[in-house]
Amino acid sequence: MDPNKFNTPEELFRKMSDNVPKFQFNKGILPIIGIFIVILIIGTGVYSTGPDEVGVIQQFGKYVRTTQPGLHIKIPMVEKLTNVKVKYIFKEEFGYRTTKAGIITKYSSRNYFDESLMLTGDLNVLVVEWITQFKVKDPVKLLFNMRNPQRTIRNISEAVMRQVVGDHTVSEVLTTRRVEINLAVQDKLQKILDTYDSGIQIVTVKLQNVNPPDPVKPSFNKVNEAKQEKEKVINQAWEAYNKIIPKARGEAEKTISEAEGYALNRVNSSKGDVANFTAVWAAYKNSKEVTKKRLYLEAMNEIMSKAGRKYVVDPSQKGILPFLNLNDQGGIQ
Repeated sequence: MDPNKFNTPEELFRKMSDNVPKFQFNKGILPIIGIFIVILIIGTGVYSTGPDEVGVIQQFGKYVRTTQPGLHIKIPMVEKLTNVKVKYIFKEEFGYRTTKAGIITKYSSRNYFDESLMLTGDLNVLVVEWITQFKVKDPVKLLFNMRNPQRTIRNISEAVMRQVVGDHTVSEVLTTRRVEINLAVQDKLQKILDTYDSGIQIVTVKLQNVNPPDPVKPSFNKVNEAKQEKEKVINQAWEAYNKIIPKARGEAEKTISEAEGYALNRVNSSKGDVANFTAVWAAYKNSKEVTKKRLYLEAMNEIMSKAGRKYVVDPSQKGILPFLNLNDQGGIQ
Protein backbone atom coordinates (compact mmCIF):
# COMPACT_ATOMS: atom_id res chain seq x y z
CA MET A 1 0.00 0.00 0.00
CA ASP A 2 1.48 3.27 -1.18
CA PRO A 3 0.98 6.19 1.28
CA ASN A 4 1.34 8.71 -1.55
CA LYS A 5 -2.05 7.64 -3.00
CA PHE A 6 -3.86 9.19 0.01
CA ASN A 7 -4.36 12.90 0.32
CA THR A 8 -4.70 13.06 4.11
CA PRO A 9 -3.53 10.96 7.10
CA GLU A 10 -7.19 10.30 7.97
CA GLU A 11 -7.69 8.48 4.67
CA LEU A 12 -4.57 6.45 5.27
CA PHE A 13 -5.69 5.46 8.84
CA ARG A 14 -9.19 4.60 7.56
CA LYS A 15 -7.72 2.35 4.88
CA MET A 16 -5.45 0.60 7.41
CA SER A 17 -8.42 0.02 9.75
CA ASP A 18 -10.36 -1.58 6.93
CA ASN A 19 -7.54 -4.03 6.37
CA VAL A 20 -7.42 -5.22 10.09
CA PRO A 21 -9.42 -8.47 10.60
CA LYS A 22 -12.53 -7.97 12.67
CA PHE A 23 -12.96 -10.02 15.96
CA GLN A 24 -16.28 -11.73 16.23
CA PHE A 25 -17.48 -12.72 19.76
CA ASN A 26 -18.55 -16.35 19.99
CA LYS A 27 -21.58 -16.76 22.23
CA GLY A 28 -20.76 -20.46 22.83
CA ILE A 29 -17.82 -19.56 25.06
CA LEU A 30 -20.07 -18.13 27.78
CA PRO A 31 -21.13 -21.53 29.18
CA ILE A 32 -17.49 -22.61 29.30
CA ILE A 33 -16.56 -19.50 31.29
CA GLY A 34 -19.50 -20.11 33.64
CA ILE A 35 -18.50 -23.73 34.20
CA PHE A 36 -14.92 -22.64 34.89
CA ILE A 37 -16.11 -20.11 37.48
CA VAL A 38 -18.33 -22.71 39.17
CA ILE A 39 -15.47 -25.20 39.29
CA LEU A 40 -13.21 -22.48 40.72
CA ILE A 41 -15.74 -21.64 43.43
CA ILE A 42 -16.39 -25.26 44.30
CA GLY A 43 -12.72 -26.19 44.22
CA THR A 44 -11.39 -23.25 46.23
CA GLY A 45 -14.44 -21.69 47.83
CA VAL A 46 -16.24 -24.67 49.37
CA TYR A 47 -14.41 -26.42 52.19
CA SER A 48 -15.10 -29.00 54.89
CA THR A 49 -14.08 -28.99 58.54
CA GLY A 50 -13.80 -32.32 60.39
CA PRO A 51 -15.77 -33.21 63.53
CA ASP A 52 -12.71 -32.74 65.77
CA GLU A 53 -11.56 -29.53 64.06
CA VAL A 54 -12.36 -25.87 63.65
CA GLY A 55 -11.58 -23.80 60.59
CA VAL A 56 -9.58 -20.59 60.98
CA ILE A 57 -10.21 -18.17 58.07
CA GLN A 58 -7.67 -15.51 57.15
CA GLN A 59 -8.28 -12.72 54.65
CA PHE A 60 -5.00 -11.52 53.17
CA GLY A 61 -3.28 -12.92 56.28
CA LYS A 62 -5.64 -11.28 58.79
CA TYR A 63 -7.87 -13.41 61.00
CA VAL A 64 -11.56 -12.87 60.20
CA ARG A 65 -13.55 -15.77 61.65
CA THR A 66 -13.60 -19.33 63.00
CA THR A 67 -15.95 -21.93 61.55
CA GLN A 68 -17.30 -25.04 63.23
CA PRO A 69 -17.32 -28.59 61.80
CA GLY A 70 -19.25 -29.00 58.53
CA LEU A 71 -19.39 -27.55 54.99
CA HIS A 72 -18.65 -23.86 54.51
CA ILE A 73 -17.88 -21.33 51.77
CA LYS A 74 -15.00 -18.88 51.57
CA ILE A 75 -13.95 -16.29 49.01
CA PRO A 76 -11.64 -17.96 46.48
CA MET A 77 -8.13 -16.55 46.13
CA VAL A 78 -8.87 -14.06 48.91
CA GLU A 79 -9.52 -16.10 52.05
CA LYS A 80 -7.22 -18.83 53.37
CA LEU A 81 -8.39 -21.81 55.44
CA THR A 82 -6.43 -23.58 58.18
CA ASN A 83 -8.12 -26.54 59.90
CA VAL A 84 -6.94 -27.04 63.47
CA LYS A 85 -7.68 -30.13 65.56
CA VAL A 86 -9.05 -28.93 68.91
CA LYS A 87 -10.33 -32.24 70.33
CA TYR A 88 -7.36 -34.40 69.46
CA ILE A 89 -4.78 -35.24 72.16
CA PHE A 90 -1.27 -34.83 70.75
CA LYS A 91 1.63 -36.76 72.24
CA GLU A 92 5.36 -36.08 72.24
CA GLU A 93 7.78 -38.86 73.24
CA PHE A 94 11.14 -38.17 74.86
CA GLY A 95 13.98 -40.67 75.14
CA TYR A 96 12.29 -43.21 72.86
CA ARG A 97 10.11 -43.41 69.74
CA THR A 98 7.16 -45.63 68.93
CA THR A 99 7.49 -47.05 65.44
CA LYS A 100 4.29 -49.09 65.42
CA ALA A 101 1.44 -48.87 67.91
CA GLY A 102 -0.93 -51.75 68.50
CA ILE A 103 -1.42 -54.83 70.63
CA ILE A 104 2.33 -55.44 70.37
CA THR A 105 3.91 -52.01 70.29
CA LYS A 106 7.23 -51.68 68.51
CA TYR A 107 9.83 -49.11 69.47
CA SER A 108 12.84 -47.68 67.70
CA SER A 109 16.13 -49.40 68.50
CA ARG A 110 17.98 -46.09 68.37
CA ASN A 111 18.94 -44.38 71.63
CA TYR A 112 18.06 -40.75 72.30
CA PHE A 113 20.61 -39.91 74.96
CA ASP A 114 20.79 -36.31 73.78
CA GLU A 115 17.37 -35.71 75.35
CA SER A 116 17.15 -38.48 77.99
CA LEU A 117 20.49 -38.34 79.84
CA MET A 118 19.99 -36.18 82.95
CA LEU A 119 21.87 -35.30 86.12
CA THR A 120 20.05 -35.70 89.44
CA GLY A 121 20.39 -33.52 92.50
CA ASP A 122 22.88 -35.92 94.14
CA LEU A 123 25.11 -35.93 91.00
CA ASN A 124 23.94 -39.25 89.56
CA VAL A 125 23.18 -39.81 85.87
CA LEU A 126 19.85 -41.31 84.77
CA VAL A 127 18.22 -42.15 81.45
CA VAL A 128 14.79 -40.54 81.78
CA GLU A 129 11.98 -41.36 79.33
CA TRP A 130 8.66 -39.54 79.44
CA ILE A 131 5.69 -38.35 77.39
CA THR A 132 3.96 -34.99 77.15
CA GLN A 133 0.32 -34.90 76.03
CA PHE A 134 -1.38 -31.65 75.01
CA LYS A 135 -4.29 -30.25 73.05
CA VAL A 136 -5.22 -26.96 71.38
CA LYS A 137 -7.52 -24.78 73.48
CA ASP A 138 -7.28 -21.63 71.31
CA PRO A 139 -6.49 -22.24 67.61
CA VAL A 140 -6.15 -18.53 66.78
CA LYS A 141 -3.42 -18.02 69.41
CA LEU A 142 -1.74 -21.21 68.25
CA LEU A 143 -1.52 -19.99 64.63
CA PHE A 144 -0.58 -16.39 65.29
CA ASN A 145 1.58 -16.58 68.43
CA MET A 146 3.70 -19.69 67.77
CA ARG A 147 5.77 -20.43 64.68
CA ASN A 148 6.59 -24.08 65.44
CA PRO A 149 4.40 -25.39 68.29
CA GLN A 150 5.75 -28.94 68.24
CA ARG A 151 9.40 -27.91 68.45
CA THR A 152 8.60 -25.29 71.09
CA ILE A 153 6.81 -27.83 73.30
CA ARG A 154 9.65 -30.33 72.94
CA ASN A 155 12.30 -27.78 73.87
CA ILE A 156 10.38 -26.47 76.88
CA SER A 157 9.48 -29.98 78.09
CA GLU A 158 13.08 -31.10 77.99
CA ALA A 159 14.31 -27.99 79.80
CA VAL A 160 11.67 -28.23 82.54
CA MET A 161 12.21 -31.97 83.05
CA ARG A 162 15.96 -31.44 83.45
CA GLN A 163 15.31 -28.71 86.01
CA VAL A 164 12.88 -30.79 88.09
CA VAL A 165 15.01 -33.96 87.96
CA GLY A 166 17.99 -31.88 89.05
CA ASP A 167 16.06 -30.88 92.17
CA HIS A 168 15.59 -34.52 93.31
CA THR A 169 17.86 -37.38 94.32
CA VAL A 170 18.31 -40.48 92.20
CA SER A 171 16.20 -42.65 94.53
CA GLU A 172 13.36 -40.12 94.47
CA VAL A 173 13.32 -40.04 90.66
CA LEU A 174 13.43 -43.84 90.47
CA THR A 175 10.83 -44.66 93.11
CA THR A 176 9.27 -42.39 95.69
CA ARG A 177 8.69 -39.02 93.98
CA ARG A 178 7.66 -39.94 90.42
CA VAL A 179 4.10 -38.61 90.76
CA GLU A 180 5.32 -35.35 92.29
CA ILE A 181 7.82 -34.93 89.44
CA ASN A 182 5.08 -35.46 86.83
CA LEU A 183 2.86 -32.81 88.42
CA ALA A 184 5.72 -30.34 88.89
CA VAL A 185 6.81 -30.60 85.23
CA GLN A 186 3.22 -30.28 84.01
CA ASP A 187 2.61 -27.17 86.12
CA LYS A 188 5.87 -25.44 85.11
CA LEU A 189 5.36 -26.31 81.43
CA GLN A 190 1.82 -24.90 81.42
CA LYS A 191 2.95 -21.67 83.08
CA ILE A 192 5.64 -21.12 80.45
CA LEU A 193 3.22 -21.78 77.57
CA ASP A 194 0.72 -19.39 79.13
CA THR A 195 3.33 -16.64 79.20
CA TYR A 196 3.81 -17.24 75.46
CA ASP A 197 0.01 -16.95 75.00
CA SER A 198 0.32 -20.15 72.99
CA GLY A 199 -3.27 -21.43 73.14
CA ILE A 200 -2.00 -24.90 74.18
CA GLN A 201 -3.20 -26.87 77.19
CA ILE A 202 -0.96 -29.53 78.73
CA VAL A 203 -3.06 -32.64 79.46
CA THR A 204 -0.47 -34.76 81.23
CA VAL A 205 3.24 -35.36 81.74
CA LYS A 206 4.19 -38.91 82.71
CA LEU A 207 7.53 -40.55 83.38
CA GLN A 208 8.02 -43.86 81.58
CA ASN A 209 11.21 -45.90 82.03
CA VAL A 210 13.81 -44.36 84.33
CA ASN A 211 17.08 -46.29 84.60
CA PRO A 212 20.80 -45.70 85.09
CA PRO A 213 22.93 -45.85 81.92
CA ASP A 214 23.97 -49.35 80.81
CA PRO A 215 27.71 -48.94 81.61
CA VAL A 216 26.98 -48.19 85.29
CA LYS A 217 24.04 -50.55 85.84
CA PRO A 218 26.12 -53.29 87.59
CA SER A 219 27.63 -50.78 90.02
CA PHE A 220 24.28 -49.16 90.54
CA ASN A 221 22.69 -52.53 91.31
CA LYS A 222 25.44 -53.29 93.83
CA VAL A 223 24.81 -49.97 95.53
CA ASN A 224 21.09 -50.72 95.68
CA GLU A 225 21.76 -54.18 97.10
CA ALA A 226 23.99 -52.64 99.76
CA LYS A 227 21.29 -50.13 100.62
CA GLN A 228 18.70 -52.89 100.81
CA GLU A 229 20.96 -54.95 103.06
CA LYS A 230 21.50 -51.89 105.24
CA GLU A 231 17.75 -51.35 105.49
CA LYS A 232 17.27 -55.04 106.30
CA VAL A 233 19.80 -54.92 109.16
CA ILE A 234 18.27 -51.71 110.48
CA ASN A 235 14.79 -53.24 110.39
CA GLN A 236 16.02 -56.37 112.18
CA ALA A 237 17.67 -54.22 114.85
CA TRP A 238 14.45 -52.26 115.32
CA GLU A 239 12.55 -55.54 115.57
CA ALA A 240 14.85 -56.76 118.33
CA TYR A 241 14.66 -53.35 119.99
CA ASN A 242 10.85 -53.42 119.91
CA LYS A 243 10.85 -56.87 121.51
CA ILE A 244 13.42 -56.27 124.27
CA ILE A 245 12.88 -52.65 125.27
CA PRO A 246 9.12 -52.89 125.98
CA LYS A 247 9.71 -56.10 127.97
CA ALA A 248 12.48 -54.45 129.99
CA ARG A 249 10.30 -51.40 130.54
CA GLY A 250 7.47 -53.63 131.73
CA GLU A 251 9.73 -55.49 134.15
CA ALA A 252 11.15 -52.21 135.41
CA GLU A 253 7.67 -50.82 135.97
CA LYS A 254 6.70 -54.07 137.73
CA THR A 255 9.74 -53.88 140.04
CA ILE A 256 9.05 -50.23 140.76
CA SER A 257 5.41 -50.98 141.53
CA GLU A 258 6.37 -53.84 143.85
CA ALA A 259 8.90 -51.63 145.61
CA GLU A 260 6.38 -48.86 146.01
CA GLY A 261 3.83 -51.36 147.37
CA TYR A 262 6.39 -52.79 149.79
CA ALA A 263 7.36 -49.30 150.93
CA LEU A 264 3.73 -48.33 151.39
CA ASN A 265 3.08 -51.54 153.35
CA ARG A 266 6.08 -50.95 155.59
CA VAL A 267 5.08 -47.36 156.21
CA ASN A 268 1.50 -48.33 157.04
CA SER A 269 2.69 -51.20 159.26
CA SER A 270 5.06 -48.89 161.09
CA LYS A 271 2.30 -46.35 161.56
CA GLY A 272 0.10 -49.12 162.98
CA ASP A 273 2.87 -50.27 165.33
CA VAL A 274 3.39 -46.72 166.49
CA ALA A 275 -0.31 -46.25 167.08
CA ASN A 276 -0.51 -49.57 168.97
CA PHE A 277 2.53 -48.72 171.08
CA THR A 278 1.09 -45.29 171.83
CA ALA A 279 -2.23 -46.88 172.92
CA VAL A 280 -0.44 -49.46 175.12
CA TRP A 281 1.70 -46.77 176.65
CA ALA A 282 -1.35 -44.72 177.46
CA ALA A 283 -3.04 -47.77 179.03
CA TYR A 284 0.15 -48.64 180.95
CA LYS A 285 0.33 -45.19 182.48
CA ASN A 286 -3.24 -45.51 183.68
CA SER A 287 -3.05 -49.13 184.98
CA LYS A 288 0.43 -50.68 185.14
CA GLU A 289 -0.39 -54.09 186.71
CA VAL A 290 -3.35 -54.82 184.53
CA THR A 291 -1.42 -53.79 181.43
CA LYS A 292 1.58 -55.95 182.37
CA LYS A 293 -0.66 -58.98 182.88
CA ARG A 294 -2.49 -58.39 179.65
CA LEU A 295 0.78 -58.04 177.74
CA TYR A 296 2.07 -61.22 179.34
CA LEU A 297 -1.02 -63.17 178.43
CA GLU A 298 -1.00 -61.88 174.89
CA ALA A 299 2.66 -62.83 174.53
CA MET A 300 2.09 -66.30 175.94
CA ASN A 301 -0.91 -66.81 173.70
CA GLU A 302 1.19 -66.00 170.68
CA ILE A 303 4.05 -68.25 171.83
CA MET A 304 1.91 -71.21 172.86
CA SER A 305 0.03 -71.17 169.56
CA LYS A 306 3.31 -71.83 167.77
CA ALA A 307 4.57 -74.52 170.20
CA GLY A 308 4.25 -78.24 169.49
CA ARG A 309 3.78 -80.55 172.49
CA LYS A 310 3.08 -78.89 175.80
CA TYR A 311 4.10 -80.28 179.22
CA VAL A 312 2.67 -78.82 182.42
CA VAL A 313 4.98 -79.18 185.46
CA ASP A 314 4.15 -78.24 189.00
CA PRO A 315 6.95 -76.01 190.20
CA SER A 316 6.57 -77.34 193.78
CA GLN A 317 7.13 -80.94 192.65
CA LYS A 318 10.54 -82.19 193.77
CA GLY A 319 10.66 -85.35 191.69
CA ILE A 320 9.39 -85.58 188.18
CA LEU A 321 8.12 -88.97 187.04
CA PRO A 322 8.56 -89.82 183.41
CA PHE A 323 5.42 -89.33 181.34
CA LEU A 324 4.04 -92.25 179.42
CA ASN A 325 4.33 -91.79 175.68
CA LEU A 326 0.70 -92.60 175.15
CA ASN A 327 0.29 -90.62 171.88
CA ASP A 328 2.76 -92.87 170.06
CA GLN A 329 0.83 -95.98 171.16
CA GLY A 330 -2.64 -94.73 170.29
CA GLY A 331 -3.50 -93.46 173.73
CA ILE A 332 -5.21 -90.18 174.54
CA GLN A 333 -3.22 -87.32 176.00
